[in-house]
Amino acid sequence: MTLVITRRALVAGAGLTLAGCDKLGNVPAVQRVLAGAEPLHRKLQRSVASPYALAPEYTRADMSPVFRVNGTANPNTPAYNAMVANRFADWRLEVGGLVARPLRLSLDQLRAMPARTQITRHDCVEGWSAIGQWHGPMLGTLLHAAGVRAAARYVVLTCADLFGGQPYYESLDLIDAFHPQTILAWAMNGHPLAVEHGAPVRLRVERKLGYKHAKYVMRIDAVADYASVRGGKGGYWEDSTGYDWYAGI
Repeated sequence: MTLVITRRALVAGAGLTLAGCDKLGNVPAVQRVLAGAEPLHRKLQRSVASPYALAPEYTRADMSPVFRVNGTANPNTPAYNAMVANRFADWRLEVGGLVARPLRLSLDQLRAMPARTQITRHDCVEGWSAIGQWHGPMLGTLLHAAGVRAAARYVVLTCADLFGGQPYYESLDLIDAFHPQTILAWAMNGHPLAVEHGAPVRLRVERKLGYKHAKYVMRIDAVADYASVRGGKGGYWEDSTGYDWYAGI
């Protein structure tokens, strides 16, 4: 347990350093150290903790009175603003890539699926935490419905918010994608998601740091590897700052 907490503190500290000093994050030697540590971190956590272990869950009495916004507060693109204006009636979640049965789901269809409710703690790489309630179908339910092919090892989530003109993205391996606490949340604290918290749907992957919890999810693709996706490191922050891909807590 001490080992996991120490690693979490190190990851958070590295994130703060990189976020506060872009020049340091761009130093090749720093990037090599971060990249080299990530596989060790992943193997270490897989060896000391069951891949099926659950993150702690809390009661309503534990919920934070204010849940801070992480990342983008509003994509504010013409396409996203149009979806907000019609209450996401035209929004569709696409599930594709290495699947037998590609899906294209409306928000009503997603809300009709069997769902999980969980009260969990969000740990941000910036050093703050908050406890909130999340509700939505397990990501694994969608992946089972789509029929993930044997060649797939990861899922890549593409979002509506743009960074440098490209959609935000994140990725998970299939162990975390099928974890029972990994859900596509469409409700927070008993209400539909607000724009600032990722409406209409965000990922909740409770054993990861906050930047893995992609907001404004538009598409999910099963892939054999993420090395050919964008910068090849598995996510926007991983590509741009050297953040840890695994991001386990």
